Amino acid sequence: MRRCVIIGGAEIRTYDRVRQYFRPDDFFIYCDCGLRHQKALGAEPDLIVGDFDSHEKPETDRETIVLPVKKDDTDTVFAAKEAMRRGFDEFLLVGVSGGRLDHTLVNVYLLVMLRERGKRALLVDDYSEMELVGAEPVEIPERFPFYSLVNITGTARGITETGCKFPLDNGEIHCGYQYGTSNEVLPGQTAVVSVKEGLLLLIKDFPEVQRG
Repeated sequence: MRRCVIIGGAEIRTYDRVRQYFRPDDFFIYCDCGLRHQKALGAEPDLIVGDFDSHEKPETDRETIVLPVKKDDTDTVFAAKEAMRRGFDEFLLVGVSGGRLDHTLVNVYLLVMLRERGKRALLVDDYSEMELVGAEPVEIPERFPFYSLVNITGTARGITETGCKFPLDNGEIHCGYQYGTSNEVLPGQTAVVSVKEGLLLLIKDFPEVQRG
């Protein structure tokens, strides 16, 4: 099954890197002002969705779904739901984080919605890769020098981290106390993270990103 790439209107400065994630058979959905990235990304839309309050409705023969301005779902959330309706099981989200915090948070929680429906999703921005970690172990290669684990869904228990500067065995992180920030992959190793109960947001920083 082809992967669905959803492109939002948040700033993208690292177009070259984003393009490296694309596959030849990806299905591209552009959301409203995400269309401003089309030329730089070099990917033709398979579907365009939006209420076009932030971008002029394009004159194109590409399939376009015009949404009402007054609605519960953002254009990006609608795009994800529409892609699931069409049978996609794997997602790449770009141009959906940064800028407005409210939209960024909603789009990060898209990872939760997609996972709850049995889908795989990766969010990529100028600073990092983001994905959810559960019981299935996730590897973090050395090319990501720093990573963080953030609880966004309640309490995560049975957390294990190996191959890192600050290992963890059967740990617990709840939303009120986040201590999983800025861990480091050990030189020459691959870190591995798993969670027995609950979910964690794994944020893998690109090498040029400075720690706060």
